[in-house]
Amino acid sequence: MTTQTFDIAIIGAGIAGASAAAELAKTHSVALLEREDFPGYHSTGRSAALFSEIYGNAAVRALSRASRDFFYAPPRGFAEHPLVRKRGALHIASAQQMRSLDDFAANADLASSIRRITREEALGACSILRPDYVAAAVIEDDAADVDVHALHQAYLRQFRNLGGTLMVDAQARGLSHRAGEWHIDTGAGIVRAPMIVNAAGAWADAVAKSAGTAPLFIQPCRRTAVLVELPPNVRGEGWPMVIDIDETFYMKPDAGLLLISPADETPTDPCDVQAEEIDVATAIDRIEHVTNLRIRRVRKRWAGLRSFAPDRSPVIGFDAVLPGFFWLAGQGGYGIQTAPAAARLAASLLRDGAVPDEIAGIYLSQLSPQRFGIGAAKRSGT
Repeated sequence: MTTQTFDIAIIGAGIAGASAAAELAKTHSVALLEREDFPGYHSTGRSAALFSEIYGNAAVRALSRASRDFFYAPPRGFAEHPLVRKRGALHIASAQQMRSLDDFAANADLASSIRRITREEALGACSILRPDYVAAAVIEDDAADVDVHALHQAYLRQFRNLGGTLMVDAQARGLSHRAGEWHIDTGAGIVRAPMIVNAAGAWADAVAKSAGTAPLFIQPCRRTAVLVELPPNVRGEGWPMVIDIDETFYMKPDAGLLLISPADETPTDPCDVQAEEIDVATAIDRIEHVTNLRIRRVRKRWAGLRSFAPDRSPVIGFDAVLPGFFWLAGQGGYGIQTAPAAARLAASLLRDGAVPDEIAGIYLSQLSPQRFGIGAAKRSGT
């Protein structure tokens, strides 16, 4: 069995692992280990991402704001085409949801990114909305579609160009720490490195247990997406993404079709998750309730995994117990839009322990694994 030695080994080649690998390869020898035949199979490759500075909790929004410049003006040569395309995000409320809308609009952290609009303006922005459903709305004009494939592939290309080593079909089957080094059994060989990054997504807790540390209770949840046909006389290219203010559904145009979701978060074990018929039916029912559509044909259905720490903030930093064991996990549904800042933060912590200024105010309390304390009992709050 072959043995290869690196400065850092990253477990998981989705957007979190790939972006961190590209940053770290500038200064370190890095191995990027992917359990599947190709990177991004489970969550990254199934994301219909929107860049939104108002999506998620305060920690997520801070990471998103710190990522904005990268999306709109990436480094020269990073990607052949723009990474984002302006879409807008329309948060709608029925008469019964006005308190939710008022509370949302009153959030001082969102004030510079959103504006209240009238019912008539909301109906003009998306012509299929039912006038008797929509009472008012808030719009984020600068929300944008993200080309997830282009972003992920650009990070992987940068990683390889910097001399990084990508290993596919390389599941971390066993981890041990000996003489200041981690030994990772991939089945095809041993990878050795003084530091490892746990970017395993839904499998993050399983990797932690294999390494000998307590899990952080990161819970994978199923999220369903459905592509449906629009009527022949309806063109939705200019519509914003439409999101229920209580996030019980969302929809947006997608290459002549309409992408819809019931915004489900069904706890599940880490797996190759598939869409369930009940969730597809729920998505259709909710969209038909708020629009004048009668959905006749489903073109495609799929599901992905969104993995959350107990407080729904990402986990970025060194483990409280294990030497050289670094967490980059729990991104929830925000991993794409926060990837540039999260990768820079992870790389900075791994290099010299520094925290970038734009994240410093929230790091220890909202992002560091240390916020959960030491040991499983403290982490679970018992």
